[in-house]
Amino acid sequence: MPRHDVPAAEAARRLGISLDTLRRWDRQGKIRTRRDSANRRVVPAGEIRRLQRGAESTEISARNRFTGVVRSVRVEGLLAQVELEAGPFRVVSVVTREAAEELGLKPGMPATALVKATSVMLER
Repeated sequence: MPRHDVPAAEAARRLGISLDTLRRWDRQGKIRTRRDSANRRVVPAGEIRRLQRGAESTEISARNRFTGVVRSVRVEGLLAQVELEAGPFRVVSVVTREAAEELGLKPGMPATALVKATSVMLER
């Protein structure tokens, strides 16, 4: 069976990560890569499949996670407002209608809000 190596940029696209993340994973040993004859980084197709199978893991860089229950989903036009009850916290997120539909968000189902922001400002 011939080897099938994928250029690093294409591998990153297939995995839904940036090329920088792919390079970092390579340095950390999270992904196995090779070098082609021009010394470019390539990823074996089997390695991409291995990582895609493990994509449901919770290894995401977001530090703040709020796991809870969807209380409401209000869809209007291209947007959806999702309210999540996460312990003592109420998290409200505005996402695209397409994202809400793709996730299948419905009241009563479990979900996790991942918050990754450099700042939050409120003013009165």
